Amino acid sequence: MVTRPLGAQISHMLKARDVDVIFGIPGVHNIEMYRGIEEAGITHILARHEQGAGFMADGYARASGKPGVCYIITGPGLCNAMTPLGQAYSDSVPVLAISSCLDRTAGRRGQLHQMLDQEAAAATVCDWSHEAVSAEDAYTLIDRALGEFNSARKRPKHIQVPIALAGAEAKGFPARGKPLEVVQEAKIGPALGDLLDAKKVLFVLGGGAAHVGPLASEVIEAMGAASFTTYAGRGIIPAHQKHHFGSFLARPTSADVAAEADYVVAVGTELSEVDLWRDTLGHECPMLRVDIDPEVLAGAENDLALDMDAAAFFTALKAALVDHHGVSDWDDAAVQAQKLRWRGEVDAERPGIVPVAEALREVLPEDTMIYSDMTQFAYSSKEFWDMARPGHWHHPSGFGTLGYALPAAIGGAVARQGLPTVAIAGDYGFQYTVQELGTAVELGLPLPILLWDNGKLKEIEDAMVASQIAPKAVVAQNPDFCRLAEAYGALSAAPKTLGALQEAVKAALKADRPTLIHMTADLAT
Repeated sequence: MVTRPLGAQISHMLKARDVDVIFGIPGVHNIEMYRGIEEAGITHILARHEQGAGFMADGYARASGKPGVCYIITGPGLCNAMTPLGQAYSDSVPVLAISSCLDRTAGRRGQLHQMLDQEAAAATVCDWSHEAVSAEDAYTLIDRALGEFNSARKRPKHIQVPIALAGAEAKGFPARGKPLEVVQEAKIGPALGDLLDAKKVLFVLGGGAAHVGPLASEVIEAMGAASFTTYAGRGIIPAHQKHHFGSFLARPTSADVAAEADYVVAVGTELSEVDLWRDTLGHECPMLRVDIDPEVLAGAENDLALDMDAAAFFTALKAALVDHHGVSDWDDAAVQAQKLRWRGEVDAERPGIVPVAEALREVLPEDTMIYSDMTQFAYSSKEFWDMARPGHWHHPSGFGTLGYALPAAIGGAVARQGLPTVAIAGDYGFQYTVQELGTAVELGLPLPILLWDNGKLKEIEDAMVASQIAPKAVVAQNPDFCRLAEAYGALSAAPKTLGALQEAVKAALKADRPTLIHMTADLAT
C-alpha cells in the first residue's frame, strides 16, 4: 500500500470507487483534499460559490446515475452547501459532501471558520453527518456512503475530516469489497386478489419508479388501469397512453378522479404536499403503497404497505397478469377531456406561458435534460409539458430553493457530454447563482439558459393579492441580463417572436459556450 497524506488518499479512493468528477472550491482549510485530485485522475470543476458546487454535484448525480461529490471548506463553506444538500435530501439525490473541520473546538475559541457544531449542522439536511477521527474511519465512512447509495433510498451524506488529519500520512485504503446485494421478496400475494378484481384501478407513479422503464406502462395498459405521475415521475407513462391523466395531480379536481377509483396503487411516491398541494389524494378505496423507504410506508395509515423496489413490483405484477382478463370502467374520452380542461386552467392562471413552452418543446430534442428553478414558467410547464422519457426534467421540488437551475444544469451537462441540456430560471432566482456562468463559460458548455423575466416575484405577488395583502417587496431592479451574460463571456439572445425563440435555442445547442436567452410574456402575443 502506498503511504500518502490522507487528503490525497481520499481522492485516490474515490477514483478507485468510480468517481471521475469532483465539484468544489479550495480554501486554506481544505487544501490537503486537493493534493491528490490530479494525481488520481479526477476532473475538478471549480464553482464560484459552495452553493453552486453542491447544486452541480446534485445535477451531475441526476444525469449520470452516479454519486455527485463535492469538496467543501469548514464553517461558511459547509453552511453555503447546506441548501443544495437539503435539496438533495428532499429529492432523493446521492450527493457526498466531504468537508474539512477544525481539529479542536471545545477548548479553543475564535478560530477561523469556527462553528459550535458543524457536524450537527450538516446532519439537519443530510441522511447522516459524521467526523472521521482516523484514516480508517474516513475509508469506512466513504464506503458506507457509497454502499448506501446503492442499497437504500438515495440521500446526501456528509463526512468531515479534521485539518491536521487530512495532512497526516496515512496508509492506503482497502480494496473494494463485494457490493451489498439487496434481495427483496415479492410478498405481494395478499394484495393481488383485490387489485386484479378491481375495475377502476388508478396508479400514481413518482420519481422512485423512474428506473422501471416501459414495464410500468405495459402492465398498467394491460390492466386497463388509469394513471397519474407526479412531477418527478413524468415520462414513465407515455403521454398518449390510454387512460393516462398526465402530471396534473396537483389540480384540485384530480381528487374527484381519485374518488372514482376502486383501487389505488402508489409506487415510488410520498404523495407529499408538493405532489398534491392538499392533504389527501382524495380516494375512498383501498390503496397499496409500494416503496423502499420505511418512513413512507410507516405513514401509510389504513393502506397496504409493500416494502419493495418498483421494478420488482411491476415484474411480479406482470407475471400475475398472465391468466388475468380484467375489465376496465375507465372512459378514455372522459380522461382526454379532463386533461384538456386542466390544461386550460393552467393557461388561464398564468397567461403567456403555455404557447412559449409549447414552442420550446417543439424544438428541443427528445433526449434533452431540463433543470428548472422556482419560477412560474416551470410551475406551469411541469403540469402539461409531456416528457418522452423519465428522469429528464429536474426541479427543486421538496426544499424549493431558488438558484438551482444553472449550477445543476452545469453538473448535468458535465455528466452528459455531447447531449442536450437546458436550464430554465426566473429573473429573480437566476441571480442567486448567476456567478456560475463563469464556470459554464470556462467549460465551454453549449448550454441554453432560458430566462423567464416578468420583472418581479410574480408568484409571491399573486399570492399576496389572493390573500388580500397589498403587494409589497415583490419588484426589484433587474440588470440587463444579456449584457451581464456577455460580461462573463457567454452568448445572449433576446427573441421577440416564438419563431425567433426556436432559432435561438437551436443555435444555443450548437454553440461553443452557454447562451442566455431572455424570454418575456410578450413572446406569446
